[in-house]
Amino acid sequence: MNGPSEPVNAPVNGGVVNAPVNALEPKVFDGELVTEDDNGALPDDTGTPTRQRPTRRPDSVVRVLVDIARGIGGRVRRSEVVVRVRSVAAYRARKAPADLARLAWFVVRGTGRWAVKAWSWATYADLRADARAARSAGDTDARRTAQELIRADARARWARVGTAARRVVLAARVAGVLAGVLWLVDTVMDRADMWPWLAGVYAALGAIGAVLVAAWSVVWAVLPLLWVVAAAFEGRDREPGAGWLIQPDRDDADAWIDERMISRALAHLGITPLNAFFKGGGELIYTVPARKDGDGTFAQVRLPLGVTADMVAGQRGKLAANLGRSGLETWATKGDEDGVLDLWVADKGTLSGGAGPWPLLEDSGPDGGRVDVFAGVPFGLSQRGAIINAPLIGANWLVGGRPGQGKSAALRTLMLGAALDPTAELWAFVMGESPDFDPFAPRLSRYRMGMDDTVAEAATDALADLVTEMEKRGKTLGAQPGRPPKVSRRLADQRHLGLHPLICAIDECHELFGHPRYGKRAAELAVRVIKRGRKYGVILLLATQSPTKDSLPKEITRNIGCGVAFSVADHVANDGLLGSGRYAAGIRATELRIGTDRGTCVAVGVTDSTFDLIRTFYIPFEDGADEVTPVIQRAQRLIEDDGRALPAPDHPQLESAPPDHLTAIAEALHGERRVRTQVILARLATTNPDTYEHWTFTDLRDELARHGITARKSDGLKVLRAEDLTAALHHRDHPTDHEDHDRDPTGTQGPLPTPSLPPSPRPDQPQHPTGTTGTHQTDHPEQPRNHHQQGNDGDSLPDVNGGGHHDR
Repeated sequence: MNGPSEPVNAPVNGGVVNAPVNALEPKVFDGELVTEDDNGALPDDTGTPTRQRPTRRPDSVVRVLVDIARGIGGRVRRSEVVVRVRSVAAYRARKAPADLARLAWFVVRGTGRWAVKAWSWATYADLRADARAARSAGDTDARRTAQELIRADARARWARVGTAARRVVLAARVAGVLAGVLWLVDTVMDRADMWPWLAGVYAALGAIGAVLVAAWSVVWAVLPLLWVVAAAFEGRDREPGAGWLIQPDRDDADAWIDERMISRALAHLGITPLNAFFKGGGELIYTVPARKDGDGTFAQVRLPLGVTADMVAGQRGKLAANLGRSGLETWATKGDEDGVLDLWVADKGTLSGGAGPWPLLEDSGPDGGRVDVFAGVPFGLSQRGAIINAPLIGANWLVGGRPGQGKSAALRTLMLGAALDPTAELWAFVMGESPDFDPFAPRLSRYRMGMDDTVAEAATDALADLVTEMEKRGKTLGAQPGRPPKVSRRLADQRHLGLHPLICAIDECHELFGHPRYGKRAAELAVRVIKRGRKYGVILLLATQSPTKDSLPKEITRNIGCGVAFSVADHVANDGLLGSGRYAAGIRATELRIGTDRGTCVAVGVTDSTFDLIRTFYIPFEDGADEVTPVIQRAQRLIEDDGRALPAPDHPQLESAPPDHLTAIAEALHGERRVRTQVILARLATTNPDTYEHWTFTDLRDELARHGITARKSDGLKVLRAEDLTAALHHRDHPTDHEDHDRDPTGTQGPLPTPSLPPSPRPDQPQHPTGTTGTHQTDHPEQPRNHHQQGNDGDSLPDVNGGGHHDR
């Protein structure tokens, strides 16, 4: 190419001209046109056809990859875990100077604690403190004992030091001699000339030495770090929890309760002995450290001298405020001792929600939703969030509270669960115009609802029938092999025994007990059922909105098994439902708020706990919602599948007249002068198997004892004499005027228990004229006395009149 100062010769139209130096130089490209073959391939440089590949611009691929990476990165950055980590990391970065200063202080304090512990060990500080305390108290014996312990400990300590020193010296001598021998052999002999095993020993010693040297250097490098970590751990705060290591606005900040917070809350209750204890530097003893317990935190504290659990329970509102909770979420009660405080604190907001659907609404499971009342009925959720199975057999219930707080709904839940047991017989009486139990009607053997006197009379008669039923069941139970003390599931399943569960519910029971005509007798009968019925499978469920001393007999509250209190107005109603002294012990339904805590109750006796805060299951029965009727229909199907009918028992109805046992026994003699008791039982069973097939000698003896007859022995066998039965029949059918026909003969009561209540006269019975007790009184024309009324067959319990006859 020419230089930049020289012109360039370029051909133009066949001639040559001088072009300027900055003119463009034309270029010529050589090429060849090629075509695709039949397969659509193009030839390569060698002429070999190749398949055509689609091409993609590199910038579009990179752009797609970048977009994918950005999307993934954005989702990762916005994820809850990453956001949480970033938040905590940022918070800790801001707090890093304070954290480093705190750790440095922990190291210094931990080293100081080690020094104090070493000095205390070396100088016997604890024993010397005991000696000083004994000297201050003037206790010479205690002082001398402490001094002797110091001397004995010193001798034992120096003895251990001497033993360790002797062992070290002995080990050093042996190791020194062995090391000298090995050094001498290694100096004299070459290792190549040594025996193989000796050369192996030297090789192993060399490897061990190298490892120890390397380890020693590592230890010296790590030892300061280990010392810092251990000293910081020793000098850490003794208060539980590591709140300074986490972000204070964490999700469970409201639920966090530990011993430190509890101690601070107790220290600000204003209790004088407790204030003096904390001012003196005292530390509470936690027999059960704060731990997660269901939907809250539980702790057990041994209170200092002069402080009782009731004193703390009396400051419940202040304690709840100190813990950042409401009164409903803080429960301080007395533990096993007066000086032990059981504290349960609910997580915030957990008690505001409902209990959820009733577990038995659906017929799920292989048993079709069948319930065993002996195992309990789902009643609600405890404060710990666990389902509570309410015990029915063996426990009578008293449910109460202000109107509209869930009292009748809770009673309905209990009865609905019992309805799903096909062996259970149910009675219900509503002392008011309320349709709460109308859907139960197909499942109930007895049901009355209303405010008139006929309902009160029917309920009173039902209670009397329950007493009669208890007597029958007591006799039947006593005749079983082994004489079981109470009805069990096995006995209840045997239909011929008639020991099936019998549950009677009375809603608004205060209307019954306060009735001017039937109230007194109904109360006495209810008390008898509550005291004795549970062992015979006869259960009473009472509900009231007026648990006062005038409307509810004290004997009912004293003997009730399970007490349930919804929101109540004062401590009188609280203790009337839950038992005397419950309010003072911190078990208070007065803390429940009307409306807000509807359906939540305080219960005692339902579980083994001192009390339970229960959110009861609600089964709707109102306008537009009826979940009760489907359950009742399912309960009826269970009864049909079980081959039962209503009323459940197969024995005669309670109102039917009993047979004449004395006449039947006399006829079983077949005209003989004396007959063995076993033969009489066999003849009775043959004549009337429905009545006498299950009779035992005990049944026969009790019936004869009612008429003053005792089986006599003849040749070592128990026999009955015809003259005894004839005299008893004559005495019953033709009483003389000077006899007292209202009492059984003296000495014929046998093992029958003393009546638990005095007899209750009929409401319309006139008062007897004054006179000597036990003298014959003239029959009143309006109240004739039935001298020939026959009692039921064998009484195992006293009847309402105390003598075996029932005035019904």
